[in-house]
Amino acid sequence: MGSPEQAPDPGLFGPDSVTWQMHADPMMWIAGVRALYLQALHPRAVRGVLQNSDFRRDAWGRLMRTASFVGTTTYGTTEAAERAGARVRKIHSRLGATDPDTGERYGVDEPALLLWVHCAEIDSYLHVARSSGFRLTDAQADRYIAEHRTSARLVGLDPDRVPGSRRELAAYFESVRPELAAGPEARVVDDFLRRPPTPALLVPARALLWRHVAHLAYDALPPYAHTLYGRPAPAPAVVTRRLRATGTALRLVPAWLRWQLPPKHVLRAVARLGPETRPAPYKTGSRLAILDGPGEGAAS
Repeated sequence: MGSPEQAPDPGLFGPDSVTWQMHADPMMWIAGVRALYLQALHPRAVRGVLQNSDFRRDAWGRLMRTASFVGTTTYGTTEAAERAGARVRKIHSRLGATDPDTGERYGVDEPALLLWVHCAEIDSYLHVARSSGFRLTDAQADRYIAEHRTSARLVGLDPDRVPGSRRELAAYFESVRPELAAGPEARVVDDFLRRPPTPALLVPARALLWRHVAHLAYDALPPYAHTLYGRPAPAPAVVTRRLRATGTALRLVPAWLRWQLPPKHVLRAVARLGPETRPAPYKTGSRLAILDGPGEGAAS
């Protein structure tokens, strides 16, 4: 008799999670740009980025590497996700930055800095998704935040010290706000995102497409971020209307077409686990994605 066939590995989150459904949404790209704007407001964190890379020449690469990490940890196998986390931890352990005012040398893997980057990303993903029309109840939003204690662990954080609900996330941002500032490094990031270097043939596309993405991502920031950057933004209701219009337009593009873009994380996951695991916004309203509340693991 042969051994029973082993069930496919759903990965760290799996099709029963809110993360599985939400991270396939096209608005995650705008959310990623919002996260960059927000992360740049922590002087120690953004200094670690700029002192260890040429941001203006590698910003696209950085954005794509972040997208690949999120795709792998969301839709890859457990082994692939753990391997991606180990790679990030190894890179961070080798990097440091220097405070130009005090001369202090510090590691970019300080827990406080990793926590800021993590929370800025999760807040951006959740805010942009919900504001653009991706339907999540408050309980589902809490569930999403709790799920990402797992991704926090992958980059080296203690999951028990990471916000696990909207209330805890809001309290964290309130506590860290005195440390935020739009210093010289943040201005470099802001300048790049507003006017990224572009080959001459692509300048019209930058004017038509990227300007809309960058402006919308900036406008979606919290009001205190607009104050720090010193540029106003439309009223929140106006921003929400624009996010919803953009989300509606992008979701009209067939998912199978969007998911053809490399590295095809979603398509590979569906091929591994079966067509019934295909991510879709409506599934967040089903039994599969909703558990009793924020907690551990997936529905049984």
